[in-house]
Amino acid sequence: METKQIGTTDLRMPPVAFGCNVLGWTMDRKQSFKVLDELYEMGFNYMDTADVYSRWVDGHEGGESERILGSWMKERGLRDRIIVATKVGMDVGQGHIDLSRSHITQQIGKSLHNLQTDYVDIYFSHRHDPNVEIADVLETYAGLIKEGKVRHIGASSFPLDVFKTAIALHEQHNLPKYQIYQPEYSLLHRTDFENGYQDFVLQNDIAVTNYWALANGFLTGKYESIDDIKGTSRESNLKKYFDDKGMRVLKALQQVSQDTGISQAGVTIAWTIAQPGITAPIVSATKTGQLQAFREAATNSLSKDHLAILNKASN
Repeated sequence: METKQIGTTDLRMPPVAFGCNVLGWTMDRKQSFKVLDELYEMGFNYMDTADVYSRWVDGHEGGESERILGSWMKERGLRDRIIVATKVGMDVGQGHIDLSRSHITQQIGKSLHNLQTDYVDIYFSHRHDPNVEIADVLETYAGLIKEGKVRHIGASSFPLDVFKTAIALHEQHNLPKYQIYQPEYSLLHRTDFENGYQDFVLQNDIAVTNYWALANGFLTGKYESIDDIKGTSRESNLKKYFDDKGMRVLKALQQVSQDTGISQAGVTIAWTIAQPGITAPIVSATKTGQLQAFREAATNSLSKDHLAILNKASN
């Protein structure tokens, strides 16, 4: 399996990142271990989690995903073979986005405890905090890197001007560089990334792991009409996709899937991998059978004609 360099770091990652938000949420510990075992055997060793996963579930406090991932790595003895990316800044009880020095310092300690490790490979600013100067955030990360608790840093869903400022501060003052960026990006949500960010990350050797690559499962082809989602837990998230564009994209995915023999999920992931600037889409799975799409996308490149069909449908 071909791997790609993460920014200018010494880390290389597989073409698909695993979204660990499902650990301890839609999968219990036993099923999580089963899926993680299969992922690792397939060669997918980049795990994307966050301190806030899965606080949105009644009775959860956040850290559930980190704890399951940490237990799995510990029991399997795999910590040094896994690229662990976790995030800080979302509301985990403080009531607001928070990238203050005190909060980051507190949360890295909790995350390391949850993950049963001494360091994380990539520590993400989960969202931009307008109440903290970006230079101060980078200074905090510099301290954590010096202490050996963090190897590299990343940013998620930052305004482009703020992200550019952060990169400029790295170049001008030798502060840590955001080596990886995480935007929302899919066949149904292209404009934000492609208008400005795409060129910037390419010009500055910044890796990209995009989230919602499958648009909450809509792009797997599992849901063919709005009736299919009625009464499901995903109804509120999916109903917005059942418009003219969404149906065009589903039709195009079905055509390419039939032509190639690759599942619609596999086609969707393969299209994402092929986009300039994308290092690896983040994709979740709750059953080992769903991991076939990871393998399909990692080992099959779409033709120019098939990419054109999908691009036309999604514009």
